[in-house]
Amino acid sequence: MTNLPTTPDALSAIPAGELTETLLEICSSPSWAAAVAETRPWSDRAELLAANEAAMAKLTVEDLADAMAGHARIGKPKAGDATSEREQAGIQGVDSALLDELHEANAAYEAKFGHVFLICATGRTAGTMLAALRERFPNDAATEAEIVRGELRKINDIRINRLFDAA
Repeated sequence: MTNLPTTPDALSAIPAGELTETLLEICSSPSWAAAVAETRPWSDRAELLAANEAAMAKLTVEDLADAMAGHARIGKPKAGDATSEREQAGIQGVDSALLDELHEANAAYEAKFGHVFLICATGRTAGTMLAALRERFPNDAATEAEIVRGELRKINDIRINRLFDAA
């Protein structure tokens, strides 16, 4: 992320356009960004995290698709994207057979659900992500949408915290 305010109250004070840009770096859903922005000012991190949770709860299926569009396929972080590479650090140096299994399971998941498998990958190994993918594959679309909503909230929380922790 670019040179940003280092506290929630400073973030609250930036111009609307800059705020929207910053929020879209956290989550690529314009509806999420607008819902979070509407809750400013934030006096502390907890208020901003609560705004994330409330905004995630309101997202439609289409909004969730917008949010997922900003995420790389598990096992294939976006090249040159430090956030994507950091979040998927658990796949670095993994055996190619395990990566092949992950890619095959991803393809089956995408064919079934019509979107990437989304999981909060921070701190997870390739093996645990593959196990989660296989565990979630039998879900119906509605159940999976709610799980995705929860995973997105966790990812957004991590990104919000990182925004201020990096300062």
